[in-house]
Amino acid sequence: MSGHSKWSTIKRKKGALDAKRGKIFTKLLKEISVAVKEGGSEPEGNPRLRLAIQNAKGQNVPKDNIERAISKGAGTDAAEYTELTYEGYAPHGVAVFVECTTDNLNRTVASVRSIFSKYGGSLGVNGSVDYMFDRKGVFDVKRTESMDQDELTLELIDGGAEEAEFGDDYIHITTAMEDFGNMQTKLDALGLEAESAELQRIPTTTVDLDDEQFASVMKLIDALEDDDDVQKVYHNLEATEEQMASL
Repeated sequence: MSGHSKWSTIKRKKGALDAKRGKIFTKLLKEISVAVKEGGSEPEGNPRLRLAIQNAKGQNVPKDNIERAISKGAGTDAAEYTELTYEGYAPHGVAVFVECTTDNLNRTVASVRSIFSKYGGSLGVNGSVDYMFDRKGVFDVKRTESMDQDELTLELIDGGAEEAEFGDDYIHITTAMEDFGNMQTKLDALGLEAESAELQRIPTTTVDLDDEQFASVMKLIDALEDDDDVQKVYHNLEATEEQMASL
């Protein structure tokens, strides 16, 4: 299983725990409100909103919460959010790319800079690590026993899949960024709904660390992910099965 696929599995398990604390819910609902503000409150005519709702449902966000987020985004007093990114390094040369959505730029940059500094990292300039990641479409589809793996693989390739990994519970699909929409269309045609579908930054090279170094890097990653203004954190840290289990 490739590194980014393993991290996707960890994210899914971690997401279930975070959702209980409201962290994942908050980020998903913010994305819904931003999507409404940007493209309107009708999912049929707003692809970003349709995707945000789909991802929220995949994490079992209650319907009432989703509807409130849509109403909030459509309101005249809706917050003005800005989307921005930060790049830098965690300890031991691990590249980190951070995507934020904020209504207070000063608060966000101060918080992100503080986290990098506190946990031994260094915040860089735009472009300092971006080249180390490829933008890919990433889909997680729940697997059922009735699926014929060979037949479905051919269908997914036809939809633009570069890679389709069949796990026990999920199918992890990766596409080129340009084929993201094609894969959504293909999954719709197959009657499959992705529990998560997003453009991710996949590292082109990864860094292996010992357990102590791994733990120190994860402190920085976790602190970033816990920040309310941070939507997504990408990195090129590879993990052993034992290190994954420790999470």
